[in-house]
Amino acid sequence: MGKIVSAVATVHAPQLFTRPPSEIPEQLDADIAAMKVIAQDIADSKPDLAIVIGSDHLETFFLSSVPTFAVVAGETSHAHFANRNWDVPVHLPFADALLEKLMARGFDMAYSQDAILGHSFSAVYEWVLPDAKIPVVPLFVNTYLPPLPSPQRCMALGKAIAEIIEERPERVAIIASGGLSHYPGTWKYPQPAYDFDYWAIALMERGDLEPLIKLTSEQLDEVGNTEMLPWYFLFGAFQHMGGNITGELLTYQPTWHHGHAVMRFIPNKRVGPPPGEVPAPYVFTQGSFEFYKAPPTSAYKINKILYDLRHHQDLRLDFLKDPVAVAMSKYGMSQETGKLVATITDENIDVLRSLKPHPLVDAGAHPLGMLMSLVVVQAEARRVRAAAKN
Repeated sequence: MGKIVSAVATVHAPQLFTRPPSEIPEQLDADIAAMKVIAQDIADSKPDLAIVIGSDHLETFFLSSVPTFAVVAGETSHAHFANRNWDVPVHLPFADALLEKLMARGFDMAYSQDAILGHSFSAVYEWVLPDAKIPVVPLFVNTYLPPLPSPQRCMALGKAIAEIIEERPERVAIIASGGLSHYPGTWKYPQPAYDFDYWAIALMERGDLEPLIKLTSEQLDEVGNTEMLPWYFLFGAFQHMGGNITGELLTYQPTWHHGHAVMRFIPNKRVGPPPGEVPAPYVFTQGSFEFYKAPPTSAYKINKILYDLRHHQDLRLDFLKDPVAVAMSKYGMSQETGKLVATITDENIDVLRSLKPHPLVDAGAHPLGMLMSLVVVQAEARRVRAAAKN
């Protein structure tokens, strides 16, 4: 009979790779140190495979197709971020069984044999599963392009996965990649909901998941925590295992734009009760999606150029030379819209700290897609400048 031998959740912030000057290096170092701790825990548990549950930052699934859930079931899991590549073997027998058995349980799963995954998976492959010694089964969940799956649906899928693990012979580690609070690309970017994070962490430390289980995707959007949906897979697995599995916080780093958390649930090596008291329950007021909505069709050209700039270096280099000309000649934009797209080359961090929507977001760009394009384009610009000096 199979068994879950390790269950952890981890931050995957892109700044861990890019190390921009706006970050405090010690916070990033604390994240990586905690990820290395859970890496050792996983190695010590001797799993036959690791299920890595992550999200997409509009780099893999976006304008062509956005599945709710998808399994990567090729021979190799490919990930790319910050001009780096990762190739990790996939545990195909388990991936194939997962697809078959989840479909039989009423989950309409998508799959890909060659999806190029982003930093949600790259961070895990770099620091939690180094050296690609443990085969993986990557599982994608849509967290940014409504309609989103509900937390309860993610839990149900996690419970079904735990049942399937019991039916098979493998020892399995489960890694949830994402969280906690952040609003990348939106006007609220510099104001994470730290108070929600502290409340949620205190509940998880005590194994009191019921208040979190009742939340909606709209409420998670309000607190910048739709990337917490992968954690609900763990909650569902714990429910199947009897519930009341407590978490151990290894680090929480409240950066200026993101609450970074790393927690382990299996094993929990904390000695004694969790520290502090449980904060008062978070009071939700929003009621609907505000920060991350499906982008309007009218903004397709804007979202398309932002998407392409992230993936094609030749396009970025041409764009940096004359962004308006590229926008007009290759994407049929007006000069005015081209000037608007050119604003992503502005490296003044105050634009993201102003508590005002970015002009491109006002024009219909998806906030996360805009920010990730901005990060990639500006990193390219820094490389171009450095090369010119040499």
